[in-house]
Amino acid sequence: MSAAQPLDVQPTPLALLLLGREADPRSERGVECPGDLPAPSDPDLVARARAAKEQLGDRVFVLGHHYQRDEVIEFADVTGDSFKLAREAAARPEAEYIVFCGVHFMAESADILTSAQQRVVLPDLAAGCSMADMATAEQVAECWDVLTEAGIAEATVPVSYMNSSADIKAFTGRHGGTICTSSNAKRALEWAFGQGGKVLFLPDQHLGRNTAVRDMGMTLDDCVVYNPHKPNGGLTPQQLRDARMILWRGHCSVHGRFSLDSVREVRERIPGVNVLVHPECKHEVVGAADQVGSTEYIIKALEAAPAGSKWAIGTELNLVRRLANRFAAEDKEIVFLDRTVCFCSTMNRIDLPHLVWALESLAAGTVVNRIEVDAETEKFAKLALERMLALP
Repeated sequence: MSAAQPLDVQPTPLALLLLGREADPRSERGVECPGDLPAPSDPDLVARARAAKEQLGDRVFVLGHHYQRDEVIEFADVTGDSFKLAREAAARPEAEYIVFCGVHFMAESADILTSAQQRVVLPDLAAGCSMADMATAEQVAECWDVLTEAGIAEATVPVSYMNSSADIKAFTGRHGGTICTSSNAKRALEWAFGQGGKVLFLPDQHLGRNTAVRDMGMTLDDCVVYNPHKPNGGLTPQQLRDARMILWRGHCSVHGRFSLDSVREVRERIPGVNVLVHPECKHEVVGAADQVGSTEYIIKALEAAPAGSKWAIGTELNLVRRLANRFAAEDKEIVFLDRTVCFCSTMNRIDLPHLVWALESLAAGTVVNRIEVDAETEKFAKLALERMLALP
């Protein structure tokens, strides 16, 4: 009897999507849906994390971004968005070690804002950010050359989102620009336009567009998108001269997946639902939402919401689930805006095994996965951050 021949059967894209093993074909590049997260780590790891943290005492300060897993948030001394956490680290000069449960650019910002004696640790060096990676120092330098050749560099002020690498923050500082968060992007842009007639906004096109058009009264015609993968950004010199907002072609891989269909579907499924989204979402999604705001804004809005209200939230799923559980007792119905499960895959690389390894290593006197920004980069990146802190 001959051996059975393998069947040449390929799973459909929909089947893979439902299994959590494929990207949604309607989403932007870089959006992966890993399916549901595994169950929390075994109790031995929980006990080991507690023991190592107790042994270190005040020598360690653990920061947990809102998008982290619950099992990691449990050990965070402070939770928040990226800039809040970096400032919290700087406000703890007595902490010898800063363990940042977030992604690489966040740990860089903490290193920039803390003292030379403090050491910043990222439990998993693979915890990056697809948005931050969409703008490299070489690409941005080439873009500036294009703006120079078009005769507009001197009139252009760079504004870089907090979700950018230290190199991009340093570029911003060198060229007279500032950093912004999703909470103060309007103030940052108002300041920048007071310095020059144009803004180069890095690296998230959606936050830049939404702030300019929705919050500042500009039009979509005032904006152009610079694509670093095309000659001259895919733009003519005249297009660059006519534009007020030069948007970098970058986006958040989680927020970029939400669509108008997501909004329509949830409104049909849950009558009376309030749609609340992050400004990193696409412009048409922001336009269709009831409210738009940063992560901290989303949390405060739900805290203030009346009992019995219904909410569909367009941001990372770990936070949405945590908020849904938190407010369930107040009879607030909170659901994820999209129809499929999708976590931030890089943020979720920080898990309890990595955190335990980092804490136990520090307790044993070994500093692992230290994040260090070189002095020259730190100087100019800090200058850009200080300009943000000085905003009215």
